[in-house]
Amino acid sequence: MYSKAEATQLRQAFWTTFGQYMAPVPSAEGETTNWINYKTGIKHLYFRMQADNRQAKIAIELNHPDAGIRELFFEQFRELKTLLHETLGEEWIWEEEALDAQGLPLSCIYTELSPANVFNRDDWPKLISFFKPRMVALDAFWADAQYTFEALK
Repeated sequence: MYSKAEATQLRQAFWTTFGQYMAPVPSAEGETTNWINYKTGIKHLYFRMQADNRQAKIAIELNHPDAGIRELFFEQFRELKTLLHETLGEEWIWEEEALDAQGLPLSCIYTELSPANVFNRDDWPKLISFFKPRMVALDAFWADAQYTFEALK
């Protein structure tokens, strides 16, 4: 078991390593991208990566405080489900109603890798191999799909 400080340091080291690994990878539009804090350009719409001592997760999270708007965005993603899954090369899990770590409502489209342990440096290549192609695919999907969400802003 790690102390809180050690766990924080290992987690930061992993994300720094991942960021350095991804830095030379251009976006689908040829731009430099901050892959760890990916900007969708739409408020309350995030591409998130998480890893702990049991699993890793990559997700599209919709956390708009207005349930109706969140539902509208989720429906728009449903309209693009085939494109999303084709771009990702796999099917993800769809949860229209979920809760985040703070207990706030959100809608989530995600996939997980288990077992995976961000605190075990031997798992880092597996984690990077999990996150990299999915983030690149999400970016490619978003390059095509983002314009359909502009009207919903």
